[in-house]
Amino acid sequence: MSSLVGDVEVRSRSTHDVYGALRAKILDLQLPPDGKVNIDALAREFGVSQTPVREALSQLEGDNLIVKTPGKGYRTTPLLGTTELRELFEFRLLVEPWAARASAVNRLSNPGHALQSSLKEFEDSSASGGSVRHLLVAHDTQFHDRILSASSNEFALHAYRATHCHLHLFRLHPADYRGSQTVDEHRGIVEAIRACDPDAAEAAMHQHLIGAYHRFNEAFAQDGGTGLRIPPPAQLC
Repeated sequence: MSSLVGDVEVRSRSTHDVYGALRAKILDLQLPPDGKVNIDALAREFGVSQTPVREALSQLEGDNLIVKTPGKGYRTTPLLGTTELRELFEFRLLVEPWAARASAVNRLSNPGHALQSSLKEFEDSSASGGSVRHLLVAHDTQFHDRILSASSNEFALHAYRATHCHLHLFRLHPADYRGSQTVDEHRGIVEAIRACDPDAAEAAMHQHLIGAYHRFNEAFAQDGGTGLRIPPPAQLC
């Protein structure tokens, strides 16, 4: 019985490790977008059987980073295109400024202190030499999730989480992306929420999302893509 339990724990641990390694490969584009995934090759690379690789791929399907096609196997999902990027930010602009306003209203459930701690943790970790890109996606995911959670609207929270937006946007960042502007914008949102100022929190989140969209859309513009028709931040009221 103990041997069986041990085997299950080893397999679970292997699946967890393989999932983390594959996720990192996809986010860093080491596994190219819209590329076929070779299970045999991955199993050999990680020194495991095919089982934990398949289980990890199943988890990555849930993250919308992997697509399984019957009879054809697994592929990584394509990068967001101009249309998907526009639609994603249109959704975020509907939901997140409202969530920031809602989280700043209730003094008892105000997430300002937790958001401040998250911001400091990211800054300390990145200063100590960690991978800024990986630290940033973890921080950004947690930051926005906490604000949605504080809104006390489970439907909005689940709808937001279903987009897995941070994972897909993260793949569009260049390798040397440092996130300094993102952090500055986050700091403005935190200050407004901690001050229990719903108007300022809503405005700061709106401005942050506009700025983020234009940072992503700039790459598409260089390729002749058509972006979301939102004026640059300097032109906003």
